[in-house]
Amino acid sequence: MVSFAKYFAILLFCYSLLSCTAQENKRTLINRKAVVAGQFYPKDKEELENQLNGFFDKTEAHHLGNVLAIIVPHAGYVFSGEIAANAYAQIDANKKYKHIFILAPSHYHAFAGASVYNIGNYETPLGEVKVDTQTAELLIEQSKYIAYIPDAHIHEHAIETQLPFLQYYLKLDISIVPIVIGTENEKIIKEIAGELKPFFNEDNLFIISSDFSHYPAYNDAKKVDSLTVKALLKNNPKTLINQVQQNQRLGIKHLATSMCGLSPALVLLYITQSNRALNFRLIKYRNSGDTPYGDKERVVGYNAITISKKDKVSPLSFNLSRKDKETLLKIARNTIVEYVKNGRKPDIDTAGFSKALKTPSGAFVTINKQHKLRGCIGIFSTDLPLYQVVQNMAVSAAMNDPRFSPVQEKELNKLHIEISVLTPMHKINSIDEIEIGKHGIYIKKGYRHGTLLPQVASDNNWTREQFVNYCAQYKAGISLSELKDAELFVYEAIVFDE
Repeated sequence: MVSFAKYFAILLFCYSLLSCTAQENKRTLINRKAVVAGQFYPKDKEELENQLNGFFDKTEAHHLGNVLAIIVPHAGYVFSGEIAANAYAQIDANKKYKHIFILAPSHYHAFAGASVYNIGNYETPLGEVKVDTQTAELLIEQSKYIAYIPDAHIHEHAIETQLPFLQYYLKLDISIVPIVIGTENEKIIKEIAGELKPFFNEDNLFIISSDFSHYPAYNDAKKVDSLTVKALLKNNPKTLINQVQQNQRLGIKHLATSMCGLSPALVLLYITQSNRALNFRLIKYRNSGDTPYGDKERVVGYNAITISKKDKVSPLSFNLSRKDKETLLKIARNTIVEYVKNGRKPDIDTAGFSKALKTPSGAFVTINKQHKLRGCIGIFSTDLPLYQVVQNMAVSAAMNDPRFSPVQEKELNKLHIEISVLTPMHKINSIDEIEIGKHGIYIKKGYRHGTLLPQVASDNNWTREQFVNYCAQYKAGISLSELKDAELFVYEAIVFDE
């Protein structure tokens, strides 16, 4: 029989074992303290809130729909805060994001991969920001290039500077996945992108923390930043890499880098490059020389860029009212007259415009004179609203059609304007899918391409074969023997004229 004393000793020993096991399984969380408060942004909570309020007061929401990612600067707020606020202002402040991924370059510690903070939360003067440690752990478990590397986070400002904007602007609780990229190795960046790609959807937000040119003179910065952004907006990582390399060969004095957040930007582009449903848009640019706190001899460039999901407008749901058509024709007519006479486009008052007129859409403007073609220029896809596309194409049709000389003032009263508003294209596998009078066609082979509007086939009483053959030979420069290997697309058009 076991004595009470011995029983108690055994019980105490077992309890001690259980307690030790529980201690081992329960990891102590260590918050990452704010290390650049008082340097990059105010340390005082009230002062910081007032500064952020001033930044957001100067922003303009562009109503881009579902914003999936932003590219935003991480410099001192007096230099880049207004640009950063313009990026954040495009986000739905009332949306509850499942995950907010913040991808930043490593300024202080190089390593072959990415580091995700998984041992606690982040702190700022505005309070604690929850870290999604569960997702962080998942990424570490499934990727050989994602780990927790303490030195990557200790001094890094590129994540911390984003947090007050999120805390101030978003109305609901946030949870972040803070990732520092420590390499520019393209193979590793692709691997990291592959691990993050499943998270790139409408439930989540990606924040790419990046400044642009470092230390050239003011005008040189504007030049090189424009080249870099133009490449980035094409949504192709190779294009961005090539442009950054070309920038370094321009011989620009004091240019240390074109984009300090190149690595996280490339991670994003390797995720998005095959997604044609995305809209890349530059919201605002400035450099430190544009602020009272910077000189113009050595500057840093800042951009606010959004990546949003394009609204899907089906051919059946996209309709133009009679008033819409009259408005577009009036815009085209007034623009041509003003441009021919004075060399400028008139301002457009959009008050009362319908949603259709403000929807991004392709369009062609055709100018006829005495029943003969005088100019025709158009565009298939664009991020611009329809009314602006029509204005731009009206100028191009009147002044830039290479088949004709520019329209003269004496011709204005003899012109007749026709507009074709285009629905999105889709690829077909057989010309039997073409409906004469309904479908326009677009043919592409390599760098050669051409199109014909739906009414061309009807006006000429063409068969499908005649329609396609003419477009291939005379619009795209594709021979009939090459046509079998060309890509064929169709689209519809809403056609109306004066």
